[in-house]
Amino acid sequence: MKIFLTGGTGFIGSYFIENSLDRGDELICLRRLGSKNKRKLKNEPVWIEGTYEDNLVEVFKGCDVFVHLAAHSTNFPYDTLENCLHENVVSPLKMLQNAKKNGIQKFIIIGTGFEYGLSGEKYDFIPVEAPLIPKMNYPVSKAVGSLVFSQWALENNLKLKYLRIFQVYGEGEDKNRLWPSLKRAAELGEDFELTNGDQVRDFTYVDDIAKKIIDELKYFNFEIGKTLFKNIGSDKPQTVREFAEYWWDYWNAKGKLIFGSKEYREDEIMRFVPKL
Repeated sequence: MKIFLTGGTGFIGSYFIENSLDRGDELICLRRLGSKNKRKLKNEPVWIEGTYEDNLVEVFKGCDVFVHLAAHSTNFPYDTLENCLHENVVSPLKMLQNAKKNGIQKFIIIGTGFEYGLSGEKYDFIPVEAPLIPKMNYPVSKAVGSLVFSQWALENNLKLKYLRIFQVYGEGEDKNRLWPSLKRAAELGEDFELTNGDQVRDFTYVDDIAKKIIDELKYFNFEIGKTLFKNIGSDKPQTVREFAEYWWDYWNAKGKLIFGSKEYREDEIMRFVPKL
């Protein structure tokens, strides 16, 4: 299979590349001039340096599917709403239109579970038809994008999969997020402060997420013009406390996990778990 990929230098993208190349795909990846990979790759794809605005006629030629993994301002503090909308909706749409003009008919776009926002308070397991009620700039822009891209697929008689990913962790993740912060404290023998840890989340290891996305490359046997929305996760919800304690023991950490030393965020959603 010949795949065009955006976001290959990112956290999930690096794992996607390794799994895709391992199964024998031909992989062409767009990266911005000067951008560097989050992780060292075992094998390199064909890299194309450019932007969403470029007319990549020869690059798109013969590609079976377009996978859009790139995203702007995925970690707090988020960029302005205007910039998030431009980078996550307006500019990608131009590239998708360019790809369509040059023969690509199948698309996979990666969204985020945080598009559901306040709907997390209404469901034990959030279904794909739950209302999108995001609260912050990045998930707002992704939610807007999901509507724009699905309408675009409808108008152009294309097949689109929109995959909302929930809590991802692993090597290459932003250093300020929970799992890397835990690991750093464990390796240094330091104590680690947390809330009580009663939040319930669906944590999925990044390599498993990459494999789930690749699995979606196989099945496009649905109606032309339709967008197939799916939630992607582990289907194994657990509390933050359980997650932290597991990894703390796994790393044989010498310090202590100090639960209750931090307050919950004012807008904390205590259970945020997808229906898969």
